[in-house]
Amino acid sequence: MPAAVPRSVLAARTAVAVVFALNGLAVASWFSRVPAVREALGLTAGRLGLLLLALSAGALLAMPTAGLVAQRLGTARTVVLSTLLVALGLAVVGVSAGVAGSMAGVTVGLFALGYGSGSCDVAMNIEGAVVERRLGRTIMPRFHAAWSLGSVAGAALGAGAARVGAPVAVHLSVVAAVVLLGTLLGARAFLPASETAPGSPDTASPATRRRALLAAWREPRTLLIGLFVLIMAFAEGSANDWVAVAFIDGYGLSEAAGAAVFGVFVVGMTLGRTVGTLALDRWGRVPVLLGTILLAVLGAGVAVLAGSGPVAVAGVALWGIGASLGFPVGMSAAADEEDRAPARVSVVAVIGYTAFLGGPPLLGLLGDRVGTLHALLVVPLLLLPTLALVPVIRPPASRAARPPAV
Repeated sequence: MPAAVPRSVLAARTAVAVVFALNGLAVASWFSRVPAVREALGLTAGRLGLLLLALSAGALLAMPTAGLVAQRLGTARTVVLSTLLVALGLAVVGVSAGVAGSMAGVTVGLFALGYGSGSCDVAMNIEGAVVERRLGRTIMPRFHAAWSLGSVAGAALGAGAARVGAPVAVHLSVVAAVVLLGTLLGARAFLPASETAPGSPDTASPATRRRALLAAWREPRTLLIGLFVLIMAFAEGSANDWVAVAFIDGYGLSEAAGAAVFGVFVVGMTLGRTVGTLALDRWGRVPVLLGTILLAVLGAGVAVLAGSGPVAVAGVALWGIGASLGFPVGMSAAADEEDRAPARVSVVAVIGYTAFLGGPPLLGLLGDRVGTLHALLVVPLLLLPTLALVPVIRPPASRAARPPAV
């Protein structure tokens, strides 16, 4: 009979889910108002793509050292400090776009939002991987489902704010306050730092931690997982950045309706991540990922080529379901060996977030030539060869042979 799970682990499980959800709420609140910001600043698709680059650049700059910071400060403090930066960035974006009409201000705010979100992403994934091992069953996709639920809420609030004409500054500032307060409360229930940061300051010197990070950059499996996560992040991030704008431009929808289509995508992501944990435990990572990637290829293709609004929206839902498991399962794979998890998660996150750095300007510049809707055909074209990378996500034999750690 399995041992009872300690209450502290159950409390940490709930806290991690809350932090994931609030981070999703913050990021999706920005994405839901992208059309409004584009209108306020009078941007073309190409210039909007370059503006979105600031968000990705902030995240990518944060991630190389985020694992080391989480080891040094603990995941709880890292999450709190990074969320403070997320909230500040979100408020600056809202005020700069809605009140000042300043592209420079929006750029600075997006950079802060990206830097904070990138740091938070690594820390909460490290915490989530430790909680998953303490529970002894697959749960990481459900943490990412919580992120998607937060995204659904952010998309719904954004669509509602657009529909009633709520100022961008007010909307994003209120969300920033809610996200910061909720994260402060949630992080208090995280596991003790000694459990989430193997090789922390108590047991390893800074030089040892740096050597572990450099060693992770030379591991073929870690690099291949990073490449896999990069393409899956591109499939997810392309919809986050562009699906609302693409449906407005390509299908003639209103701003509120475009935000609602983005909501359909994140609902699909949430459903896939919620049900996906059961599928992963039953059939394993490789078969499930092969099936979901093919579903994402089908969904993205239908979304672009359907020619009919309702059919295209159904394609967006399939796209969301199909793209839902790649990022969280990639993070779980990077954290398969607990003592090396912080360094490997950092490496995989850096590689993965490169998609968010290159994706927005690539699709924006392509959108200037072929239209934002048809530019999204890049997604299925990249996903098909990714099927060859799926076997690298399989757990190492040493972990598969061990009993669940409960």
